[in-house]
Amino acid sequence: MNDKGRKIIEYKLNQLSNSKFRSHFHLKENDKLYCKEKGLDIIEQHAYDFIVKRLAPKDINNDGKQTPMRGHPVFISQHATGTCCRGCLYKWHKIETGKELNDKEIQYIVRLIMEWIKKELD
Repeated sequence: MNDKGRKIIEYKLNQLSNSKFRSHFHLKENDKLYCKEKGLDIIEQHAYDFIVKRLAPKDINNDGKQTPMRGHPVFISQHATGTCCRGCLYKWHKIETGKELNDKEIQYIVRLIMEWIKKELD
């Protein structure tokens, strides 16, 4: 990730940390252990797979309910980063609803999720 991309991610994470709702999400010890056991490359692949399957399609039948509140570190991160549903994606990241996400948008979401997870692991 280049300097501009890092600054955008840092700015957005800072913005999200000022939200009472978003800032209350944190990884539990079992989530941290899972990340360490699997490794961040595997967690990133999980994030990519979840975003492509659950968030990227143009039409999502259960939008707003497709991301569980627990069960995987990526799910917790999605709620913390406002990347859990298309409504939150629009509210926090101005990514339009009603269209399929493009590769650049998917990569941005995955980078944001992974940076949040890395901060939680530190």
